[in-house]
Amino acid sequence: MTTKPRGFQVLAMVFVLVLLISTVLALSAWRLLDHRADYKAMHEFAFCQPAQPQTFTPEMIARLPEPVRRYFMYAIEPGTPLYTVARITMAGRFGMGNRDQPNYLDFTATQVLAMPAGFVWKMHARRGLMRLSGSDTHRWTRFWLMGLLPIARLGEDPDHSLSAFGRYVAEAVFWTPAAILPRPGIVWEGLDTDRARVTINYQGLSQSVDLTVAADGQPTQVRFQRWSNANPEKKHQLQPFGGYLSEFRNFGGFRLPTHVEAGNHFATDQYFPFFLADVTAVEFPHE
Repeated sequence: MTTKPRGFQVLAMVFVLVLLISTVLALSAWRLLDHRADYKAMHEFAFCQPAQPQTFTPEMIARLPEPVRRYFMYAIEPGTPLYTVARITMAGRFGMGNRDQPNYLDFTATQVLAMPAGFVWKMHARRGLMRLSGSDTHRWTRFWLMGLLPIARLGEDPDHSLSAFGRYVAEAVFWTPAAILPRPGIVWEGLDTDRARVTINYQGLSQSVDLTVAADGQPTQVRFQRWSNANPEKKHQLQPFGGYLSEFRNFGGFRLPTHVEAGNHFATDQYFPFFLADVTAVEFPHE
């Protein structure tokens, strides 16, 4: 009488084990597809790099407002090939909480920035035993817990596209200055002695970013109105976003910040710097 129930118990245990293994394999395959999508996008952006770029000359910016000229003369040395796509390696802290409880995680990341086409930010983060990984791009936001549990699958909608556009336009201002030299779709204007505004229009999207520069032209901060739902109501709306730039280094003729602090509600009493990054390398990929 005890053989039959025991047999059912064994079968049940085998079934649960098979189900568990199948689930882990399915999630691993799903995670692998995300990895492939990240690397495919990075590879495609490398083709956006000019094969034979012009070199920078002061004459290119001669008609721009004075603070804009000052900025470009600081950011790009004359004679520098105007590469517009950069691969940026960084490490720092990423806040998953709010101003009162930041819940910072230590992260490392690689970003390929190809304004106006898009960007990929591929990261790994941890705090204690917890592990978080994934990517943020102009098309999606995908984060995984412990490499197996999908905890965020966002994107492919107008709200995400507009928010992401704001991010990578602003980052181009300080990490890929060649990408924002004046041309059709890129307009610069002076705001005062030390501030300027660039407006980028691309495929129906528009974003303005205000830049503050020091006396020598070094950019010290960026700020803009970003389309975001990082607010108590979780409602998408335009709200202040921005950051501070420091610790500049020369990378192939470009003088770029290697420390960036940025967050929501910039320059208000609600400012939360959730992104604190230190750049370790900047490269200009070719294919």
